Amino acid sequence: MAASFFFIFSNMYCNPLINGYAQELGASSAFAGIIVGMMSIVAMFLRPIAGNLTDHFSKYSLSFIGGALCFLGVMGYVITPNSGLLLFFRLINGLGYVLCTVCMTTWLSYLVPFNHVGEAMSFYGLMNALAMAFAPAVSINLYRIIGYRDAIVISALSALMVVITVQFVSNRAKPKPVPQSQSGKKKKLHIKIIQRDSLSVAALTALFAIPYFATQADIVAYTEQRHLPIAIGSYFLIYAVVLLAIRLFLRNQFDTVRFGPWLVTSTVATVFYLIMLTIMKTNIEMALAAAGMAFGYGLIYSVCQSTAMMLAPDDERGLASSTFFLGLDIGMTLGPVLGGIIDSTMPVKWFYPVMLITVPLILLIYFFNRRKLNSAVGNH
Repeated sequence: MAASFFFIFSNMYCNPLINGYAQELGASSAFAGIIVGMMSIVAMFLRPIAGNLTDHFSKYSLSFIGGALCFLGVMGYVITPNSGLLLFFRLINGLGYVLCTVCMTTWLSYLVPFNHVGEAMSFYGLMNALAMAFAPAVSINLYRIIGYRDAIVISALSALMVVITVQFVSNRAKPKPVPQSQSGKKKKLHIKIIQRDSLSVAALTALFAIPYFATQADIVAYTEQRHLPIAIGSYFLIYAVVLLAIRLFLRNQFDTVRFGPWLVTSTVATVFYLIMLTIMKTNIEMALAAAGMAFGYGLIYSVCQSTAMMLAPDDERGLASSTFFLGLDIGMTLGPVLGGIIDSTMPVKWFYPVMLITVPLILLIYFFNRRKLNSAVGNH
């Protein structure tokens, strides 16, 4: 849990700074955007490779390598003299990001009894959510005082803490030996791109993530365009506090309640928070929207993550984890893109109503996959 917090903190800490830092180093706005998006691009292409590696090698070893790559990449940000090298170090950081996200999730599922995977994933997701809320707030305020380079050192130290904290986990989660065939030869290792049983989970994760990441990218600009006198800086803090309460209160339910009730709750909450953001005029509607997002995206994130683990065979949990995160990468990419298209082609008042298009798609995917998704709890 500590390693996952430090890992997410390191990456989320840098995200708000990279664009401005790249331009300070001489990058154009377009090239700075490429630098910012490099991690998501790397992630989408390398997720399947990381998933296969996770199923065939020690989870500790891969997490150690991932943490070390994150440290090297971020230290590269600190010492780079130009934006071209910044892109190169962003690539190294992206490699570490891919390894850590897939390996740590899978590793966690081996550290607890399998009938408590849902609860474990809930706490894992909570660590991620707290880091996501806390890190940007620290970095944005700190760089204004000490500058980009010195502020980014904090991210490097956080990545170094990943390398240190994984040393204290005694179960290194080494894979089982490859079974032999009747002729006495080891069976060949088959490389797969996705874990088929987790594909519907990945699709649902992407659809729930689209309005979340659109909000993360554009909510400040949205409130400015509407000239709203609200404390929008508190939005994700409220989201994190509500999410903490939800996951502490419901931690034992993630292993016993079927997928359907979670999906219905999160879908209703998603509709609610999109409506609240549409009609938002005061801090009250803003706080209600943040709470609704916690019940929407925040809740279903952990449910989808644990469901992917439960549906997959024991020797494909790493691939299931990479498939889940592939869905997250797609949502992380499409959310800001869709937000940009809406913002440039429609009045600002339509920004969140258009996002409601994800709701019927969510219900459609669930309808055709409901038996498999609801059977996940029974698999463990």
